[in-house]
Amino acid sequence: MRDGMRRVDAEGEIAEMQEPRTVNLRTGGEARVADCQLKDDSGQIKLSLWDDQIDQVKVGSKVRVTNGYTNSFRGELRLNVGKYGKLEVL
Repeated sequence: MRDGMRRVDAEGEIAEMQEPRTVNLRTGGEARVADCQLKDDSGQIKLSLWDDQIDQVKVGSKVRVTNGYTNSFRGELRLNVGKYGKLEVL
């Protein structure tokens, strides 16, 4: 995967999960975000989970991201579910 990809479908296992933190949104209000490591046979990528998505998974969960996107944040490539994407626990 590389920066700027759209319509990304990925499947893997949550290898690590950080504690959720609260962030202020540009639109006002707050949200919870947690960074995870999603890994499969080809490698691993940082996956950002928001609000309700955080409670759906734990370390060891197998998940599928449909219609996600990638971006680079603080020099790290990340996979995001986004507004139009979907996170499924398998």
